Amino acid sequence: MSRHRTAAAHRGTPGPDGRREGRVSALGAQGAVGAGGAVGEDERLARVALNRLAEPGDVRMNRLVRDLGARAVRDHLLEERGLSSLHDDVATRLAAVDPTRELEVAERAGIRFVVPGDEEWPDGLDALAGAGVVNERGGVPIGLWVRGPLPLPATPRAVAMVGSRSATTYGTRVASEMAAQLAEAGLSVVSGAALGIDQASHRGALAVDGPTVAVLACGVDRIYPAANRALVEHVRDVGTVVSEAPLGGAPMRVRFLARNRLIAALTGGTVVVEAALRSGALSSAAWAERLGRPVMGVPGPVTSAQSQGVHERLRTGAAMVVTGGDDVRELLSAAGENLVEDRREPPGPRDRLTVRQRQVLDAVPVGRARRATHVAATAGVGLREVQTALFSLEARGWVHQEGDAWRVSRRSGRGG
Repeated sequence: MSRHRTAAAHRGTPGPDGRREGRVSALGAQGAVGAGGAVGEDERLARVALNRLAEPGDVRMNRLVRDLGARAVRDHLLEERGLSSLHDDVATRLAAVDPTRELEVAERAGIRFVVPGDEEWPDGLDALAGAGVVNERGGVPIGLWVRGPLPLPATPRAVAMVGSRSATTYGTRVASEMAAQLAEAGLSVVSGAALGIDQASHRGALAVDGPTVAVLACGVDRIYPAANRALVEHVRDVGTVVSEAPLGGAPMRVRFLARNRLIAALTGGTVVVEAALRSGALSSAAWAERLGRPVMGVPGPVTSAQSQGVHERLRTGAAMVVTGGDDVRELLSAAGENLVEDRREPPGPRDRLTVRQRQVLDAVPVGRARRATHVAATAGVGLREVQTALFSLEARGWVHQEGDAWRVSRRSGRGG
């Protein structure tokens, strides 16, 4: 099945009010056991249970699941009951989880659980296996809870936009405009649904009816911050909301740290619009570096504290300067595609003059007219060449002759 066909299945069929009703099962696009690399139901249920047990970005758990499979890890933990108080606590908590019920509750709310092996799973997330550990968070997620009519985008077709929560007017305007340009070009704008730059980025994409993905540090059935309720609900209705946290999970500091790696891994590159020297947005940029993906920075005023973190990355070469959506597309595209032409002022009338003519024109006085010999001496050019140039300049309206003297024409001035 192609990604396009999968996307159509996720969007569902139009309802009575013209909106599309999501018809994707919480068991995901590949619910059955079996062929073609499909994820078995028991493996999916085991991942749901372990997702409830472990914190997002738990390095040890993610590594065990990757190496052994979720079923083996789950079964091993259950068998450890009674060996010690610690193991007994883990086994008791795990046994109390009802993954089938969790998926049923999720499906009723229009939420699906996507795991490695599902067609909707973005390949870019698998690179987290080799990206190391930051703040004791890392690894490939056990699974992701996803809500919204659009499937998770293919990694090369998505770009992360992050930045300061206390964004300036300049920053929010740049983020919104850049996000709109990228979304119009067909790229999914991925951000964290926070105030400031995140908010502006989502809104920019939505303003042009473009795709956007909100990556949350809480469960997808919750909204944080509350001030962004309307925005997150709108993204949920027309785009995609995703989280590694279990359903009902509260936003906690450790979950924000884990969330930042997902923003970087889900996308082909990360744009930082505004970030202070100590900013959570720079965490996403650091993960993008670890993943070997482009990190881009929008320069701000050198006096702005909100841009100091961006400027430091630009200064050290850790980020590349971007000033618009075209710059971002060029950096994310394959070699030779979406190239941006050198930005230059269009040529003016003076640019059409020869070098010698410009040299003579610069020597012609603006006020009192002077003879050609004076112009030749000032320009350092032979008299014959000066006379030839003066007559040519007069024909183009640059200079005016008064008797045997010359001055710059009042119509042209020095500019042109």
